[in-house]
Amino acid sequence: MRNFIQPGKVLTMVAPVGGVVSGALVVVGKIFGVAATSAAEAEEYELETGGVYDLPKVAAEAWTVGQEIYADASGIATNVATGNTKIGTAVLAAANPSGTGRVRLNDNF
Repeated sequence: MRNFIQPGKVLTMVAPVGGVVSGALVVVGKIFGVAATSAAEAEEYELETGGVYDLPKVAAEAWTVGQEIYADASGIATNVATGNTKIGTAVLAAANPSGTGRVRLNDNF
């Protein structure tokens, strides 16, 4: 195939205003993932679009295994769908309160 570019599990992106930090949940339109590298504003970085990650979550939420998980505008994982971007599924229960939840990214729906 002459038109194949890459598998797409890792995308090279350009960092937004403020840059990105390795390990951060990043949402760009309907593309989402975890930054594999850090980058200053306008520099390129690598974005992992699949896999299982421990992500910062809304502390006041309890999650159950299999629950749909979303990202809010600030890059925090939440179980609230309204106004947020669907990113994956909880693969481990998370207590209320707790600041981290384990999420399987669903490879950009």
